[in-house]
Amino acid sequence: MRITHLILVLFLFSPLIKSSAQQKNYVIHTVAFYNFENLFDTINDIKTNDDEWTPTGAQRWTSRKYYHKLENLARVLSEIGSAENPDAPTFIAGSEIENRGVLEDLVKQPKLINKNYGIIHFDSPDKRGIDVALLYQKKQFQPTSYLNIPLYVYKNNLKNTVALKTESDEKTDDILQVSTQNNRVYTRDQLLVTGFLDGEEINIIVNHWPSRSGGEKKSSPFREAAGILNRKIIDSIQRINPNAKVITLGDLNDGPYNKSVKVALGAKAKKTEVPPLGIYNPFEEMAKNGMGTIANRDAWDIFDQIMVSQSLLKQDYSSFRYWKAGIYNKSFLIQTSGQYKGYPLRHSATEVGFSDHFPVYIYLIKEVRR
Repeated sequence: MRITHLILVLFLFSPLIKSSAQQKNYVIHTVAFYNFENLFDTINDIKTNDDEWTPTGAQRWTSRKYYHKLENLARVLSEIGSAENPDAPTFIAGSEIENRGVLEDLVKQPKLINKNYGIIHFDSPDKRGIDVALLYQKKQFQPTSYLNIPLYVYKNNLKNTVALKTESDEKTDDILQVSTQNNRVYTRDQLLVTGFLDGEEINIIVNHWPSRSGGEKKSSPFREAAGILNRKIIDSIQRINPNAKVITLGDLNDGPYNKSVKVALGAKAKKTEVPPLGIYNPFEEMAKNGMGTIANRDAWDIFDQIMVSQSLLKQDYSSFRYWKAGIYNKSFLIQTSGQYKGYPLRHSATEVGFSDHFPVYIYLIKEVRR
């Protein structure tokens, strides 16, 4: 078994039986998600709507800006979860990725290259050309299978027909695109990756659910459909192995309390409420406490979430278990002036920022007996 980092925990996981503290050693891995916000190269792809992210487009997206963006992202990714684990995340799930090429450029950045990240990526039907992907440290994780699972939703098959081109109460450049032939709403696939982490099978589902283009309520059925698909994927895994360890994560474009997460996926806010085969969402309590990963009109929400199956909540730490979760919102990621002071520091006409989202992470731990 490869051990990246050991943490010393003073009997954190059960009541103190004796007056003297008992010390245990744990191996720790960080699992992170980050919306890279418009990680485009500078090349015009005639198959996608990427024209503004070119040197002559609206963003004046030059090579200098592109590589500055990569440098910024690499800094963040190398530091996520460093409060408890000095090693970079074992897994980095991402969204708003134009193609595999930008990921190859990203993992070659000086702050990431020594981690030898592998890349799992598929092109999705999204008309802007933005996809989801998973990066993983090859020395820690060995993938055995990966699959992109499409989300089929249609404008005319939903109770609440979405006026996709009307004014929205949500500011977003992630406009939903509808097929003129069959009314299919083009959106991102859900990426399922299975493999072995230090010899234990782990299943990871990477998500970027349909946006709130057209308004939260009118577009909600699309995200509810995404939640239903996510639950079906988890069910299919658990039918084969009821004890399967499943992590589902991504930008859901809904908060932990929305119907897509609470009802369609069935996520629970408290560990004690999670039934066998159920899903735990540690970010619901954070949302109730006023924390956020994205801001709109001075209101915070947590669209970026990482959830785990009940099998990762058990108290037997001889196998990998969920430990705790967090939002990575260091000061260098925050706007310090202007109308959006306090918001995530995103790209603007005068500055190459990071993202309009804060990244999120969880720790997986396992006891090491000596």
